[in-house]
Formats: sequence, C-alpha cells, structure tokens
Amino acid sequence: MQRVFELLKKKEIQLLLLIAFMVILSGGAWALYQTQIPPEQPIQFPHDIHVQLQIQCLYCHPGAQRQASAGLPTQQKCWACHGQLRKYWDPAAPVPLEQWPVELQKLAGYVERNEPIPWVPVYIVPDHVHFNHRPHIAAGFACEQCHGDMSKQKVAELQQTINMGWCITCHQQNSVNDPQKRIKLIDCGTCHY
Repeated sequence: MQRVFELLKKKEIQLLLLIAFMVILSGGAWALYQTQIPPEQPIQFPHDIHVQLQIQCLYCHPGAQRQASAGLPTQQKCWACHGQLRKYWDPAAPVPLEQWPVELQKLAGYVERNEPIPWVPVYIVPDHVHFNHRPHIAAGFACEQCHGDMSKQKVAELQQTINMGWCITCHQQNSVNDPQKRIKLIDCGTCHY
C-alpha cells in the first residue's frame, strides 16, 4: 500500500490519472448528450405545421385514450389526409409525385409498398416501468405537460428528462389534497408491476 501512495506522489502518474479522469468524464457527458438528441426519423414529420392546422394529438395518437401506449401513426392514417392533397393543389392537373415535397414522397413510398413507417419512439421508459397514457389523459392532463409545445417543434424532441424523480414529483403535486390518491400514486406498484 505504501508503494501505491509513493507512486501517486509522482507528477507523471498524477497527470495520467487526471487525463484518465477527464476521458471518463467526457465519455459520460457525451453519452448523456446523446440521450438528448432526437432520433433520426424515417420521415421528418413537421409537428408544428400539423398543430397550426389544428389537428389534435389524439387524432394521430389515439392509443393514448384507450391503451398504455399512445401509438405512432400508420401510413394509412397519414395517407387519409395527404392522399387527398393532389385534389386541392389542382384537381384538373394533379401534381406528379416526383414534384411533391420530399417528406410526402417518402410517405407515398411507404403507402405504395404497403410498408409500415418505422417511426423511432422519442420517449422510452425502461422495461421495469409500466407507463400508461390512458389514466393521464382521463385525469385531464394535456399532452403538452410532458411532451412540450409541439407547435414549436419541427420533429418531436425529448422535452423532459423522464425519470422516477420527475414522475414522483408530478404524482405528489397532483395529489396534494387527496391523501388516499397520494398513497396510490407514489406506491411503487403503480408503475413497477
């Protein structure tokens, strides 16, 4: 042990340890940064435009009212509206697909191939957590409370660091006046089952 302390007194060893520490710290910071970058989506879905058109979140994500997962829209759901656009541009002379905006061309490709759009979920909870949208929607929570103001987002981005502390804080704040509800909402079995 004495020998280890003697080694640690050398400037070269201290410098090497400092460099190793900085590399580890930088790697950790980079890993954390990577978790905050929105995933690359197969179609750069412009949430802001759809919100401006007053399309409600639940139209594209109807699962939020009925099941645990809000779900991601199918190509049929998207095409129900976008397939009609040709008529509105010029019914007499429809715009050829090649002249459509690139992202709509991608959508048309998924429709033609009858292939599901491989959306990449932005909000992911660990396997040991069972998050269910339904009770949150039923309790009157607005989608924006967790997902942020989509009218300001081109492509969906992580707006909150979703972790146990964040969830418990929200559960506590929303059960202040109801001790029974509070006990249920902060019980481990509510989310971990």
